[in-house]
Amino acid sequence: DALALLRSSAVRRVAPVMVGSAPVARDGLSRETVILGTTAAMAEVRNLSMAQGRFLPAGEASRAEALCVLGHKLKMELFGNTSPLGRFVRIGERRFRVIGALAPKGQSLGVDISDVAIIPVASASALFNRASLFRILVQARGRDAIPRAKKAVLDIIRERHDGEDDITVITQDAMLATFDRIFKTLTLAVAGIAAISLAVAGILIMNVMLVAVSQRTGEIGLLKALGAPGGQILRLFLSESAMLSLVGAALGLLLAGGGLLLAERFFPNFPMAAPAWALLAAVGVALASGLVFGVMPARRAARLDPVAALSRR
Repeated sequence: DALALLRSSAVRRVAPVMVGSAPVARDGLSRETVILGTTAAMAEVRNLSMAQGRFLPAGEASRAEALCVLGHKLKMELFGNTSPLGRFVRIGERRFRVIGALAPKGQSLGVDISDVAIIPVASASALFNRASLFRILVQARGRDAIPRAKKAVLDIIRERHDGEDDITVITQDAMLATFDRIFKTLTLAVAGIAAISLAVAGILIMNVMLVAVSQRTGEIGLLKALGAPGGQILRLFLSESAMLSLVGAALGLLLAGGGLLLAERFFPNFPMAAPAWALLAAVGVALASGLVFGVMPARRAARLDPVAALSRR
């Protein structure tokens, strides 16, 4: 049934899964753990990464090879810091040669992937004396192909099971939709916080510039008395407002860079980086907000009467 699903053009990979429990032993050390029987496609379907060695080799799913891949936690329990590659472990009553160890990973398929032993699905069938699968993992060729893949799975299994709908297909559509809603909500929340921050920063810049205008009233009056046009004074104060914004943007970028470095240090397995366009956009938005909120103080300075300004009234 699992291999027949590959007939559909909407299906990229299929990983049959058989789950059981058995003791895994080596040199007097033993641990009861979950045994996953699957094929080489499992690594791609579930994005499993290797710390050492390799995953199950590609080949016919019916071949019961005595090979196994250990989860990170299980490997540490049985072998410690020594390499397990090429060594043998006993799973149940059978010996398996270790060909790889997984990198640390969390939950998947409802089990802790770091505390499992992965063997070929045919070997698991012989080990547990079972012919049925626990689950079939199907990877569609893309997000848009999920509905077609679901229909193809139902049609193929119905055809092979004499027209009976005796399986349940669970897709990740609902999960993807939930993540989309969460990300949209987070985006709106961050945008709201950023808008409030920009407004507060803009009002602060405007107040600083109003104070600067009031403290330089005499200088403004002298400039206007010497023939400086209002447009020149307007540009002068707008330039000062822009410089304040750029200084704030530079400090913000330094703070953000420090935060990313700290986050990468404490969470090395979680990739975090700011794209170049985001840095440019941050500077552009800061500059634009500074100019917008600096217009009113600059216009007030440009409209001052020279005589009144020189008399500081």
